[in-house]
Amino acid sequence: MEMVALIVGSGTLMDIVGIPVDSPMRAPAEQFLTLRAYGAPPVVVALAAQGAFRGFMDTKTPLYAVVAGNLVNAILDAIFIFPLGLGVSGAALATVTSEYLAAFILLWKLNNELILFSWNVIGSDIIRYLKSGALLIARTIAVILPLWLSTSLAARQGPVPMAGYEISLQVWLTISLLNDALALAGQALLASEYAKGNYKQARLVLYRVLQIGGVTGLALAATLFLGFGYLTLLFTDDPAVLDVAQSGVWFVTITQPINAIAFVFDGLYYGVSDFGYAAYSTVLFLSPLLVLLVITPTFSS
Repeated sequence: MEMVALIVGSGTLMDIVGIPVDSPMRAPAEQFLTLRAYGAPPVVVALAAQGAFRGFMDTKTPLYAVVAGNLVNAILDAIFIFPLGLGVSGAALATVTSEYLAAFILLWKLNNELILFSWNVIGSDIIRYLKSGALLIARTIAVILPLWLSTSLAARQGPVPMAGYEISLQVWLTISLLNDALALAGQALLASEYAKGNYKQARLVLYRVLQIGGVTGLALAATLFLGFGYLTLLFTDDPAVLDVAQSGVWFVTITQPINAIAFVFDGLYYGVSDFGYAAYSTVLFLSPLLVLLVITPTFSS
């Protein structure tokens, strides 16, 4: 369904984001989104499989699968984009291919651990799964909406602000994935001790992971502070784009300690299956954040 929606509605999505038909960003964006839509099925499968491996406390298999996929992605990018001259379409095709590879590796390994397909379905388990899934969907929407709105606002400013914003976003996503790795480790350790009833040990895990998260956030902030100029040059040498990107990366830098702790808390709540609090707390801050995003351009103008 997601794949079909993206293919059919790519133009409508561009309109919602605020990219006009005559914008130089419009055609490449639609082209990329339409092709990337074919990667939706393996992405969903891979995410579900990674969750299963976390349940087994196996963090190596997802790592190997993701690394293999990213290596293939990088190699195909270099081939499709430049020698073959496919440009944006080549980038999309490389990414989709890597996503299918990662999903295949995960399913192949998971098939050795359990029965992937079974008609023996327990109704109560399905209901519990759907309830937890609904809470996580609400949380995901609350996370995506501000990103969607901020992207839309940047796109309406033109190609240069959009390019600078995208560089800042990619830096933030990269750093956030490092924090997420710590959160996943804490989630697995806490879930294991909590399920055994070792609440004292679980509390120790909680405190230790939070401490490591705080130190990690400070270390990442210091790293970005010292190297953000060189980091942005990896993306472009356009002075106008760099000016926008560097201001965004400064913001990413000063928020890293809070960002790291937030990711760790997320993983810890998942570890004790408290999906409700994780969802409600995220949704609670959605409204003021959206208001801030809407009124900020008014003040800046």
